Amino acid sequence: MLGAVPYTALLLDLDHTLLDSDASETLAFERALASAGISDPGRYLPAYGQINRALWARVERGEITADQVRTVRFEQLVVTTGIDASPEALADAFTSGLGAYGELYPGAREVLDALDAESSVSLALVTNGLSDVQRARIDRLGLGRYFDVIAISSELGMAKPAPAIFEIALAGLGGPAKRSALMVGDSLSSDIQGGRNAGIATCWYNPQRRPGGGDGLVDHEIATLDTLLALIRP
Repeated sequence: MLGAVPYTALLLDLDHTLLDSDASETLAFERALASAGISDPGRYLPAYGQINRALWARVERGEITADQVRTVRFEQLVVTTGIDASPEALADAFTSGLGAYGELYPGAREVLDALDAESSVSLALVTNGLSDVQRARIDRLGLGRYFDVIAISSELGMAKPAPAIFEIALAGLGGPAKRSALMVGDSLSSDIQGGRNAGIATCWYNPQRRPGGGDGLVDHEIATLDTLLALIRP
């Protein structure tokens, strides 16, 4: 890992880094299935999770687009579980719920406030996700004011870990030197690999202290978001 470096261009992930996406997803899923008359919707959540993870892995590999995930995951869920519901209706209700439910992790807003107060630091939000979901979350949680650039994969037609989405974010920040840029996120396969692909330093947000950061991809590893402040105040 690198020592303290004064990064001035920070690229932040949203899901599972700033936002408690698990809580958002669980509530949206259960309410979507309940609205379709499915009893005990929580019992279908593990099957959904497996399908959803596999599809987003395909997005990361460039095999499908984020927008395709929206309905395909429920088409596969209906086939896999045999539930009697319209995949399109489930997708609509679930997408709406994802935007409506879920909060920032404790302390995340305080870190954003602290970063916002640093005149030398510019922020970009770089997220793999559906435009209507992420925009609804950003608006509801008042996140837009913190970021000079918001790069959402479905709006740009590219996804992390492809370097192009990082290049777009950096260009929106005015083209800072790559040595001054840092990608912060929870996913080794999209955030950290993507940062490496783009030639910028990486910071793995790993509150569960999962193994796997010792393969040269990770320049910094943090368990709490407030630790990030030390990287801009060496």
